[in-house]
Amino acid sequence: VSGEGVFISPFVRPRCLAAAAPAGKAKLTHPGKAILAGGIAGGIEICITFPTEYVKTQLQLDEKANPPKFRGIGDCVKQTVQSHGVRGLYRGLSSLLYGSIPKSAVRFGVFEFLSNYAKDESGRLDSTRGLLCGLGAGVMEAVLVVCPMETVKVKFIHDQTSAKPKYKGFFHGVREIVRAQGLRGTYQGLTATVLKQGSNQAIRFFVMTSLKNWYKGDDPNKHINPLITGVFGAIAGAASVFGNTPLDVIKTRMQGLEAHKYKSTLDCAMKILRYEGLTAFYKGTVPRLGRVCLDVAIVFIIYEEVVKVLNTVWKTE
Repeated sequence: VSGEGVFISPFVRPRCLAAAAPAGKAKLTHPGKAILAGGIAGGIEICITFPTEYVKTQLQLDEKANPPKFRGIGDCVKQTVQSHGVRGLYRGLSSLLYGSIPKSAVRFGVFEFLSNYAKDESGRLDSTRGLLCGLGAGVMEAVLVVCPMETVKVKFIHDQTSAKPKYKGFFHGVREIVRAQGLRGTYQGLTATVLKQGSNQAIRFFVMTSLKNWYKGDDPNKHINPLITGVFGAIAGAASVFGNTPLDVIKTRMQGLEAHKYKSTLDCAMKILRYEGLTAFYKGTVPRLGRVCLDVAIVFIIYEEVVKVLNTVWKTE
């Protein structure tokens, strides 16, 4: 008998009780699984998308004052292949690969750690909390991995455009940078990197969380096809590109071989605006858009599928 005097058969379970039953609660992802799955996804993704990252960085470093060496994306690819062969499009891959695995591992590990505490009783993560968890993940990956990794990568790519490249490989390059500039040499543009990565992951996880919640509706454990995950990832990636490309341009300039021209992140932004105009903040947007959409789609697909495999062989509940 209910509190209102209405008889309820013990053989009929009310919808409200069914919704609150443990079986309807979304499963939490153990941070350890997230770290492993994220690392695997990051390593595979960067091997696929690096050429577009190379072209994007070259165009951003190709300042108008030089004058410009490249007339566009196609010309950049053409000149690189003519000078160094197809392998030239993969110059600097080692530095990014060494960093991409821990970067993705930290990102997903921190996100799952934070989201496990932010989810409601049913295991659902709302969009706002998804944004905040993404922001936290982005800041952590920026400080621990992205800033030193990106600094080395940009210096490598910039070095290859000089008449006499001085870096012979990843470890040699890192050793030379630390020897000449100290450990701080690998942390140039930290503020811009934290702003970029923080906003990046905040936007991506906000969009991804919103789309997944919309798709799943009232069933938090509803299966999502990998292709759907890829589409959601591409949309999240596109949103992040249009949201923070100016920060990406500033970060790249602050980490290049001519970073000494800028006193700070703000000074870099002001000089770009003063001498190159507002459009300079969106240099490399097209190649970055293509790379990021593919990047985020691949990472989320691989991550979700690896987690599924880990759930079958690694019991954490």
